[in-house]
Amino acid sequence: MKDYKKTIIITTLVTLLPILLGIILWEKLPDSIATHWGADGQANGWSNKAFAVFGLPCILAVPHLFSVCITLNDPKRKNIHKKPLTLIFWIMPIVSLVTSGFTYAAALGSDMDINLIISILVGVLFIILGNYMPKLQQNYTVGIKLPWTLNSTENWNRTHRLGGKLFIAGGVLIAVSGFLSPLFGETAGLIILITITLVCVVIPMGYSFWLFRKGI
Repeated sequence: MKDYKKTIIITTLVTLLPILLGIILWEKLPDSIATHWGADGQANGWSNKAFAVFGLPCILAVPHLFSVCITLNDPKRKNIHKKPLTLIFWIMPIVSLVTSGFTYAAALGSDMDINLIISILVGVLFIILGNYMPKLQQNYTVGIKLPWTLNSTENWNRTHRLGGKLFIAGGVLIAVSGFLSPLFGETAGLIILITITLVCVVIPMGYSFWLFRKGI
């Protein structure tokens, strides 16, 4: 972990950066700020200004530090490709910047399509994950970690090749569904997101077990 101390500090500070922006906008922000949106894209949950500015970034910093520490203490960390490791370091800081950004924008009266933003972000994340999956080697932190993939290098490699293709295809479909949501409704868009996520997760799991039963 000592080798990544600087990166941990930088990414944690970026995760907390929206606090500074919130302080700058403090006088312009309303006392009650929308912090949760429903499937229809409409705000259905509000928090006080202090929690929205200080609480949310701090909450996101906790899973950021947890995931980084778990990954860096993986006994097989050397098998984790540098690019997936970079993704682990930066995914939560980016989420913090984006979520706080549109939270502040919405509080200041900007009219944004929250469902479109979420669909694009999730879609891009799936595509990035899918691109990295085939390059992953066996480890206990990143990837499709099942008893069968961890027991067999060939099972791991085949499962991740399939998972990579599914995640890339799923990511494209999720992003496109965000643009099409006005046509078939926001609820349908949420169902599509959940369905694609389940497909991308369940099929590789079943495939891995099938390989195991074949002796792979």
